[in-house]
Amino acid sequence: MTHDEIAETTANEAPSLTNDLPEPIGTESLLGAVEAILMVAEVPLSIVHIAASLDTPVNEIRAAVSMIKDDFDGLSGSRQRGFELREVGGGWRVFVRENFEWAVREFVSNENPTKLSQAALETLAVIAYRQPISRGQIASIRGVNVDSVVRTLLSRGLITEMFTDSETGAINYGTTETFLENLGINTIDDLPLISPYLPDPNNLTDSESK
Repeated sequence: MTHDEIAETTANEAPSLTNDLPEPIGTESLLGAVEAILMVAEVPLSIVHIAASLDTPVNEIRAAVSMIKDDFDGLSGSRQRGFELREVGGGWRVFVRENFEWAVREFVSNENPTKLSQAALETLAVIAYRQPISRGQIASIRGVNVDSVVRTLLSRGLITEMFTDSETGAINYGTTETFLENLGINTIDDLPLISPYLPDPNNLTDSESK
């Protein structure tokens, strides 16, 4: 085989790089893509961040975000949505529209029973007085597994994940503003002293003091 024949065969067998490149995103697809990203984002996303994710020019993303916002607000001929696109913290994120927050509160209150179980109350008390505290530490104090109870308290918005320990990887929990509101106090410092409710060591029997 001659040099020219080898070159021609190699060229024919080599994959086309141009075929692997994504085609330019059309306007409708771009709007859908940006909207989908914004709907699942847990933090505000900057225009640059979205543009980099979709490998699309910043000016096109900015225009798409503006169009989506107008659509949510009912400015493009559609009805006003129950959610809106807000620019906060240097980025964009979808939020429940303020005049429909009452509906979400009703939904949440109906989804969750009003009363907490005894186990949930005990766990909540441990977190309130010992925060920040990890799930393992809570379980050690209560002497039982607290995974499901912690999930319940998180879903009620009574506790939150404060930080993750850099050494152990354990999530540390603390109480929330909702917890304070339910108790009618301003800060954790307003919690009643727990010492009056603890048993007197001098009155403990041998079995209780162990």
